[in-house]
Amino acid sequence: MPEGSAVVGLTFDAKFAWPVYDWMGVAKAAFESTNRYCARDLGPKGIRCNLVAAGPIRTTAAKSIPGFEAFEKVWDDRAPLGWNVSDPVPAAKACVALMSDWFPATTGEIVHVDGGVHAMGQ
Repeated sequence: MPEGSAVVGLTFDAKFAWPVYDWMGVAKAAFESTNRYCARDLGPKGIRCNLVAAGPIRTTAAKSIPGFEAFEKVWDDRAPLGWNVSDPVPAAKACVALMSDWFPATTGEIVHVDGGVHAMGQ
């Protein structure tokens, strides 16, 4: 990848042990750590590495997580900005922005696109 390139991945905020997320939460925690190491190792080559922590989105992958509906039922109520599990556009726009040249000095970051749930207490 040439200098100025960007790598963007999708995660689901692994700093919490979410109900029903089980093994996927462990995998996402490892993914978030990997992102930090990629940022460290690829940064000197001018390559940025970031993640988008999206709220629950009704996707094919989500269907494979038993009990995923539990997130769908409460997320919109907890999100100050609201949340539509059927709308992937906010997460997609964040990915496009991070891949663009609008974030030339951002790497190793996790951008939350979850309606604000990450900032709310239990």
